[in-house]
Amino acid sequence: MVAMVLLAWNADGATPTKKRAPAKKGATSASKGKKKSSTARSTSKNGKKKGPARKSATTWRNRQLAPSADRYREIQQALATKGYLKPEDATGSWNTTSTEALKKFQSEQNLDASGKINSLSLIALGLGPKRESPTIPPPPPQNH
Repeated sequence: MVAMVLLAWNADGATPTKKRAPAKKGATSASKGKKKSSTARSTSKNGKKKGPARKSATTWRNRQLAPSADRYREIQQALATKGYLKPEDATGSWNTTSTEALKKFQSEQNLDASGKINSLSLIALGLGPKRESPTIPPPPPQNH
């Protein structure tokens, strides 16, 4: 009822009304006004805010491939060399024996003993990134 009174009051010109901003080019009447961006936060049914909308694209950065049998064998041989795994268990097939050996190694290296192959464990095994050290020429002989 109050809304009807306000509309009637506005209709007779008693108060000036604001002019609307011109619509953007290409906008249709259905898309004017209430358009959400893909990064806007939305509210769920229970009233809690959700995080920004994201597309889940798989790229080389967020996708991890399983190691090859040769890489498993290399890791198992490193564990065997350090005494955590029997040499005959270095078959290239990752199994519970390999996981338990890695857990024990990780524990003794003060790493997270998850049994999962990760970069810190590989570095501790000596299997991390291979970097060539720069060759430093020997110092010139000093004359006394």
